[in-house]
Amino acid sequence: MENQNAYEKPVTLKNILKFVVPTIAMTVFMSFYTMVDGLFVSNLIGTSALSAINLTAPVIQLVTAVSTMLATGGSAVIMKKMGEQKHEEAKEDFTFLILVNVAVGIITCVLGYLTIAPVFAGMGLSDDVEGYCVEYLSRYLVFTVPILLMNNFTLYMIASGKAALSLICSVTGGILNMALDYVFIAEAGMGIGGAAIATGLGYSVTTAAGLFVFSRKKSLLHFKKPVFRFKVLADAAVNGCSEMATALVTGIITMMFNWTMLHYIGENGVAAVTIIMYVLMFASSLYTGYSYGAAPMLSFYYGEQNRAKLKKLISVSLQVIAFISVITAAASFMLTRPLVSVFCRPDHPVYALAVTGNRICTTALLFIGFNIFASGMFTALSNGIVSAVLAFSRSFVFMLVTMIVLPLIFGVNGIWLATPGAELMALALSVFMFLKHRKRYGY
Repeated sequence: MENQNAYEKPVTLKNILKFVVPTIAMTVFMSFYTMVDGLFVSNLIGTSALSAINLTAPVIQLVTAVSTMLATGGSAVIMKKMGEQKHEEAKEDFTFLILVNVAVGIITCVLGYLTIAPVFAGMGLSDDVEGYCVEYLSRYLVFTVPILLMNNFTLYMIASGKAALSLICSVTGGILNMALDYVFIAEAGMGIGGAAIATGLGYSVTTAAGLFVFSRKKSLLHFKKPVFRFKVLADAAVNGCSEMATALVTGIITMMFNWTMLHYIGENGVAAVTIIMYVLMFASSLYTGYSYGAAPMLSFYYGEQNRAKLKKLISVSLQVIAFISVITAAASFMLTRPLVSVFCRPDHPVYALAVTGNRICTTALLFIGFNIFASGMFTALSNGIVSAVLAFSRSFVFMLVTMIVLPLIFGVNGIWLATPGAELMALALSVFMFLKHRKRYGY
């Protein structure tokens, strides 16, 4: 089949890039229109509303954590079966996991509505910011099921050799989101709730396309009568638990950042954190996109037991990650002032905070790519335990240590140093795990 030929081609930089560039473009564009959300909110509503978006992020990450686990872990399990030539079984498992996501979406949506009020009522926020948080999240939760399916269909389109279609869906959804941001906020006066609805509708484009594509039997993966296999669900959960852990602890760490900033500076500090997170997210999307794009190839070659191709793919990938790391770190440092000025005026108190913070946090971009790829690589190799250790240590243990210790020593600058410090420690662990398991996988 044409879709399978992509896996049969020689592993060269050119062929790898053909496979992963659409995914990189997709993740970059998705992060870009998330930034545009912040741009519209900060300029049309205010920095208090921008702070609210950051304060709701942990809840949103919690809602999508299980779906992220099933999407990444399930993709690894299913593509491994495809490599083993168990095509029909892989399609049954694919359909089963999609139905599990729908059930998860319904449950988390209900739980989300039940916990909105108590979560934000106890944070000691101003009335304006608390109101923005509740309004944004209540609208966002309406789209829980489509957003969870979007997470899954994005990865399964890539795995099915339809990365270009996934990119088209992301671009279309992003353009729709940006257009609706302006219409709902600037023209219709719907405020921050309009931004949430625009985001939900933008994400739903990929869901709609996925339902259509995977209903067609011509697709490498397509819907088939599902078969409940507990082992498949367990394997998907184990393989994807690192990504779920990352989503969960990212929410916790975001909360810690917010609380620390509220303690040291106040709500202006939260707005500054939000701007820096947008910049880091935009740069990190390059690494995430590459890792997502390469993962199906890693899983396929692992299932095929083709160690030569596996070794070549990982070697080239590390070189690509190193190149991207240097470029993004240099660009982020040099363009700090223009990037920050997009979100707030130079005479606003948030501006100086964000400029200083971004210049310090930029050093993390030298390490983030290797850590993201290492975790994604072990997920693709069906070693969810190692992947989880890497992700959990990086996103929680190391961040917790640096967030507690460094502010005590360096004050506000210690908050900015926490991310580079945690990523550097995570890099050391990634190198250790990479070398430890080298003989096992033959890379």
